[in-house]
Amino acid sequence: MKQLKKFPLTSKASSSSHHITDPSESSSSSSSSSSSLLMMSSVKQNQQQSSFHTLFSLRGSLLTLAILTHLSFTYLSLKYSTPSSQVPVTVKVVDAGRNEEEDDGGDEFGDVYHSPRVFKLNFAEMEKKFKVYIYPDGDSKTFYQTPRKLTGKYASEGYFFQNIRESRFRTLDPDQAHLFFIPISCHKMRGKGTSYDNMTIIVQNYVESLISKYPYWNRTLGADHFFVTCHDVGVRATEGLPLLVKNSIRAVCSPSYDVGFIPHKDVALPQVLQPFALPAGGNDVENRTSLGFWAGHRNSKIRVILARVWENDTELDISNNRIYTKFCICPGGSQVNSARIADSIHYGCIPVILSNYYDLPFNDILDWRKFAVVHNESDVYQLKQILKNKSQDEFIALHNNLIQKHFQWNSPPVRYDAFHMVMYDLWLRHHTIQY
Repeated sequence: MKQLKKFPLTSKASSSSHHITDPSESSSSSSSSSSSLLMMSSVKQNQQQSSFHTLFSLRGSLLTLAILTHLSFTYLSLKYSTPSSQVPVTVKVVDAGRNEEEDDGGDEFGDVYHSPRVFKLNFAEMEKKFKVYIYPDGDSKTFYQTPRKLTGKYASEGYFFQNIRESRFRTLDPDQAHLFFIPISCHKMRGKGTSYDNMTIIVQNYVESLISKYPYWNRTLGADHFFVTCHDVGVRATEGLPLLVKNSIRAVCSPSYDVGFIPHKDVALPQVLQPFALPAGGNDVENRTSLGFWAGHRNSKIRVILARVWENDTELDISNNRIYTKFCICPGGSQVNSARIADSIHYGCIPVILSNYYDLPFNDILDWRKFAVVHNESDVYQLKQILKNKSQDEFIALHNNLIQKHFQWNSPPVRYDAFHMVMYDLWLRHHTIQY
């Protein structure tokens, strides 16, 4: 039997470049490809989820920030743009002669004050917290502790010595004190005929004895200590003790820069000549037809010029005692200060102050240009025209702004009187002491 010859199976496809693969090889290749696709799909899905979460987190943060910002602006708007509807605060005052009473709500604090709201709040805080320790050393029968008298041009010094003991501000515990009062009275020295040289020695010995006996001065080098003196006597009595003048707070009636007065440290004490000769004036603008007046000793350059230029004028009554005019001229004497300023305010007369360097009492609290006319000494030659240029409306506004209670001493002290205003100035100064 003839055997058939075997030939390989061929087709047209066999001559092409393609070939038939093994089934197992094809299965393996498909599996690998599927795995790669699954892996790529998984990575892509993870990336999409990550991007989604990142976007969600960013949007959430921005939304939260927007909500917080909106709430913050809403709170600030409600707090500062709308009137307060709080119930008026009741302040308990324990000064002698005054019972508990309601706060006035700030109605009386007009634009005479630089910042009425700040003054009201700080004053209330002072009444609650301020404490002063009075050194007990020194014989009250000589130059210490008590005033000589409460009258005359040194009355402000005497009233302060008496008022500080009558007030709520005194503490017997030095550890509670914000400030320390050095109770030496230059007025008493003057009354006993002590010379200026001896005054300086007495002040120096007394202060040095306090420094050596107590630890309080050395804690601040005297920055939290103060003394009170009126007129030029106090300036002369303390000028020989630089550590007292430069370090401690000086409450003086002569706040002149040429005698070492430091405005941010020292306090201008109002010089008040009490008792007043006549009752207080005010609410009588229709009766004030005369332009102005001045009367006094010609003991300074500005006073000599004032008298020489205007003495014979028919509208400015120079050297005539007519306090019920529109304007009262208050030139400085041997010092820049003058008791005529407080007199003018008491009698309802607009004070006219001619000075080149006078740190007026309570200058950091009151806007003096709202109730006084303030000019340099060189303006004395145009004084009449300056005053005549004030319209009737301007005069009435100045007259209505005169706050007499701030320039009057009382015993016992009364809220917002001269004593309390001086204490407020001291309270402000104590905040600058940081050790």
